[in-house]
Amino acid sequence: MPEAVQGSLGPASKGRNMLLWVLQILAAGMFLFAGSLKLAGAAPMVALFNTIGLGQWFRYATGGIEVVAAILLLIPGLAAFGAALLVCTMIGAVLTHVSVVHTSPAMPLVLLTVCAVIFWGRRGQIAERFGR
Repeated sequence: MPEAVQGSLGPASKGRNMLLWVLQILAAGMFLFAGSLKLAGAAPMVALFNTIGLGQWFRYATGGIEVVAAILLLIPGLAAFGAALLVCTMIGAVLTHVSVVHTSPAMPLVLLTVCAVIFWGRRGQIAERFGR
């Protein structure tokens, strides 16, 4: 891996790696739970997606993305891809909470921030996959 992507191999990088794994595990748990609720058709999720107005197919799509991305967060070498999917999903969630359902975007903003940190910390995985 190129030095610019790899960084140092000292104690700071081990600590950073551990922190990223903790964030990945916590985020994966949250998104597995939320995505499963959407896929299972939990009443609050059905109601939320009725309010959004794009149809229930969008609930299934969002739930599927969340579950797949959560699994990717737990696979070494693929966490950056899962985090990227979730960053996009959470940007949509924040915009939806603010402009469509008119509720607090606090939780989507927290999840967006966590996923962005994971993506930034694991961005070297994308370079590895695409040979840079």
